[in-house]
Amino acid sequence: MREIRSCLERTIDEAGPGAIDALSARLAGAGAEWSYYPRDPLARRIHHALARRVLRDPLVSGLDRLAAIDGKPVVIFANHLSYSDANVLDVVLQNAGAAGLADRLTVVAGPKVYSSVTRRFSSLCFGTIKVPQSTERSTDEAVMNMREVARAARRSLQIAQERLQLGEALLVFPEGTRSRTGQMQQFLSGTARYLEAPDTRVLPVAITGTERLFPIGEGELHSVPIGVSFGRPLCVDSLRERARGDRRRMMDAIGYAVAQLLPPAYRGVYGHPAIDNQFPIVD
Repeated sequence: MREIRSCLERTIDEAGPGAIDALSARLAGAGAEWSYYPRDPLARRIHHALARRVLRDPLVSGLDRLAAIDGKPVVIFANHLSYSDANVLDVVLQNAGAAGLADRLTVVAGPKVYSSVTRRFSSLCFGTIKVPQSTERSTDEAVMNMREVARAARRSLQIAQERLQLGEALLVFPEGTRSRTGQMQQFLSGTARYLEAPDTRVLPVAITGTERLFPIGEGELHSVPIGVSFGRPLCVDSLRERARGDRRRMMDAIGYAVAQLLPPAYRGVYGHPAIDNQFPIVD
């Protein structure tokens, strides 16, 4: 604890005067509206300083594939195991020499991400766009009526397109919620709406181990092995053409691409032996 306190004090001092007050104000206001929330520099510096004490050396693969998305609008689709997933991806990219992509991250985040101070702090490590939770995945904690969901969803999609045009990289967890079993759930077809911009690339990403790093229902972090795999980027225009514009087929194809990066025990709905025949539009 002495080492951690010393690390925090040093990080805060290095951030300069006013940084802690600015972070406090951001913590109080984050998530109040259906809007975009930029990263807070101090929150990110604290997070990265502490992450080094929790994360073991993650097993990372596919970094060479990131060059294909340089200068392109990109939407990252990943499986979802834990509230820590976006933060882990940010740290992995930064430490693996892909700081450019880490600095571009804007995460599509549901209401629960802003429901506590600790979650809001984690959300300030990158840009976030508050979006309503899908009615297919919502719980009593985050239920809205259909009219409210539609209005908030339209606003969130508009903001997402604006952030893409500004060169940011959207991170979307298209299952709509964390998996309670570790196995992939079917990707929501509505998340294909984030792929409307021409010449967009999809980056499939597979995450393993975070369900044990920050388990559902627990408030403590555990130092466990983590894996992050980056897949071959997919051209959305080609994907849409081969799917004949069918959003369901597009998202299942992307789900399949993510599943192929995962160990079989994580693949869930996309791990059926006949999957190749169901989603032939992915090369």
